[in-house]
Amino acid sequence: MTTLVLGNSLGTTSATCWGPVVELLPDDWRAIAFDLPGHGLSAGMSEPAPGLTIADLAAPLLDFVDGPFLFAGDSVGGQIGLQLLLDAPDRVLGAVLCCTGAKIGDDDVWRDRVAQVRASGTASLVTASAQRWFAPGFLEREPERGSDLLHALRETEADGYVAVCGALAAFDVRDRLAEISAPVVAVAGADDPVCPPDSLREIADGVQHGRLVVLDDTGHQAPAERPDRVATIIRELAQEVEA
Repeated sequence: MTTLVLGNSLGTTSATCWGPVVELLPDDWRAIAFDLPGHGLSAGMSEPAPGLTIADLAAPLLDFVDGPFLFAGDSVGGQIGLQLLLDAPDRVLGAVLCCTGAKIGDDDVWRDRVAQVRASGTASLVTASAQRWFAPGFLEREPERGSDLLHALRETEADGYVAVCGALAAFDVRDRLAEISAPVVAVAGADDPVCPPDSLREIADGVQHGRLVVLDDTGHQAPAERPDRVATIIRELAQEVEA
C-alpha cells in the first residue's frame, strides 16, 4: 500500500488544498492529511507554541505515520516536506513540492502580514489572496473551489496564522538542499507571484535527484487549480520509487 502524506498551504485546509487531488488517486492508497495550527480541524485545539518552527510542524508526522511514505506539499506544506527530507531520509521515499521554496519571502513581507492579521484578522487577507493565489480566470472557471479556499482563509484563527508566518520567516534551507537524496519533483505555477518558477528551479537543481515541472495557467494553489496534473505527477513519482 502506498502511503502519501499531504501538507497544505498557509490559510487553507487539507480538504480545500488537497481534496481535489485525493479524489484522483488510486483507491488503495493511504492518504494522510493534517491541518496547520489554527487551520481547519486544528482550530481551537491548542495555542500554538511561541517560536513555532517548520521543524516543529514536521516532527509529529514521523511519530504519527508508520513506515516509509511519499510526501506532497504546497507552499509552507512544501517546506515541511523539505524538513522531512532532511530529518528523515530513511522514511521519505520521495516528494512532490508545489509552489514553495527553500526560502519564501523576506522579513518585511512576514512582518507586514503578521501586523495586518493581528490588527484586522485573516478576513482582511481575502481580497489580496484572491489576486495572489490564483492564475487569471481560475475563479471564473472554478468558483466553488476558489470560494472554498478563500472561506478557509477567512476562518483560519489569527494566532495560528501568525505562528505559521513566524515559521515561514525563519525557514531557510538553501544551503542544505544538496543533502537531499530522495527524488523530488518541484512543481511551479507559471503565474505564481509568491513562489515563481525560479524558486522551484532552485530546489530541483539543488537536490541530488530533482526535476522541475512548470504548469501553465497555474498560480500558488497548484493542487486545487490543477488537480489532474498534480495527481498524475504524484502517481508517476510513486512508480519511480517503486521501480
